[in-house]
Amino acid sequence: MIYLRGTTWFMRRRRPKRYAAVDPREILNISLATDSERIAREKEAAVWGELVEGWEAKLAGRDGDAEERYQAARDLAQQRGFRFRRMEEVAKMPTAEILDRVEAISDVKGKPDEMEAAALLGTARPPALTISRALEAYWTLARDKTLGKSADQLRRWRNPHIKAIRNLIGVVGDVELERLTPDDMQDFRDWWIDKVEEGDVIAASANKDFTYVGAVLRLVAARKRLGFVPPTPEPIKAGRQNTRLPFSVDWIRDRIIPGLGGLNGEARAIVLVMVNTGMRPSEIANLGGDRIQLEGSIPHVQVRPEGRQLKNDVSERDVPLVGVSLEAMRGCPEGFPRYLDKAGLSATVNKYLRENGLSETPRHTLYGLRHSVEDRLLIAGVDERVRRDILGHSLNRQRYGDGGGLPMKLEALQRIAL
Repeated sequence: MIYLRGTTWFMRRRRPKRYAAVDPREILNISLATDSERIAREKEAAVWGELVEGWEAKLAGRDGDAEERYQAARDLAQQRGFRFRRMEEVAKMPTAEILDRVEAISDVKGKPDEMEAAALLGTARPPALTISRALEAYWTLARDKTLGKSADQLRRWRNPHIKAIRNLIGVVGDVELERLTPDDMQDFRDWWIDKVEEGDVIAASANKDFTYVGAVLRLVAARKRLGFVPPTPEPIKAGRQNTRLPFSVDWIRDRIIPGLGGLNGEARAIVLVMVNTGMRPSEIANLGGDRIQLEGSIPHVQVRPEGRQLKNDVSERDVPLVGVSLEAMRGCPEGFPRYLDKAGLSATVNKYLRENGLSETPRHTLYGLRHSVEDRLLIAGVDERVRRDILGHSLNRQRYGDGGGLPMKLEALQRIAL
């Protein structure tokens, strides 16, 4: 109900039992700050709604964990019309702004409301997040990075973050982010240096871990507004890298092509499609039947971002099929359901190559077939633009037109076909 006291209209309501823990008043008499009954009735619902929002924020701050309490303080400050600022920042504000915040704190039975005071004066402290809790928070805070990813791509995106954080915790413990020191990160870096020196890994593996650790810790600290930037390790200077070596033409023709009989049919076909197209294994494995065009004057496949992300924009392309690649694709006109959006293809093929003497050197892997196509196109004198259009590489200059389209790519691939 509303009633008139002197020349000012007030609202009188009973406080719901749900909020007894955060407001001891059973009956509330709230000024509507107007002498107009019409305006008072219009304001009544809004004022009551603000009270309920404030109570809900206080409940969250009272009953939740540290993260929820901190967020509740931020919400309560906003509900009172202020931006949450930490105590150190509030102390530096002009006196008039500080007084505005003080005067906005509700008075409950002659005492200032403690939760409102913590929210408006910034004494609410940020949560003490451990490293493992930070990783849990990261999945939600970084959800914009997962848009358009398939289930398998999401798994492959998550796994290196999980591995990196697990390695960090193994060295420094599951400490709170605020307690992480540069010395902790130096210990983590030294642990990786030992592994590099022992020959277990290369420096690039360590630096990838450092990148993922930094991505998780810094994004969480920023999005949670913790007020500090966690330290991260310095990269390890990379020595000689284990680059993916291209297979030689003779080795592909004389050893790999005739030696794939022991592979399952789909894996064998994918390898043979790579031989003359240089496509990425995942691009071939995720081709749907409607993207395999075997009829017409130029049989080809169409790489599209359907249900998954591509490596980059120029990866979306059409690739002609020639030689053993065309023959292999004719045997799988509907695609590769065994490997569609699934892991395990590269591991299966690389194990087979090693165990059957098909790795030209111990450093050769399946991906070497892609680099072989690139080398063969270069040796054949194919223009850089056409090479990049075939392989889905970025061009070092602005891209105009379609580069000659399928006919130009077909002519280039026919020069190197096996």
